[in-house]
Amino acid sequence: QVQLVESGGGLVQAGASLRLSCVASGLSFASSALGWFRQGPGKEREFVAGTSWNTHATHYADSVKGRFTISKDNAKSSVYLQMNSLKPEDTAIYYCAARRPYRSMVQASTTDVEYWGRGTQVAVSS
Repeated sequence: QVQLVESGGGLVQAGASLRLSCVASGLSFASSALGWFRQGPGKEREFVAGTSWNTHATHYADSVKGRFTISKDNAKSSVYLQMNSLKPEDTAIYYCAARRPYRSMVQASTTDVEYWGRGTQVAVSS
């Protein structure tokens, strides 16, 4: 059974940084593509950042490019999202996402995702 457990969310002021973590179990982590999505109040879930299974390729939504960085640690079965220069519009529930082995999370849509975490809340005040 695949489990993705996020942590690291919180309430911060605009301009601050947060680092989200996601620990995975039950999947072949080293060969799995991971990513992050978010869902803001009254909005649909959207892609934020993703990586190919071998991390040779990463992709970011235009709204976070240059501020967010995704990274993957196979030894810890973890994927991270470093978020800098946070803005109020970044307020959302952030979800960790995974696909089956040897697929990509680069420019993925919600329908591509096979496994979801429960989410962690990020709130940015102005």
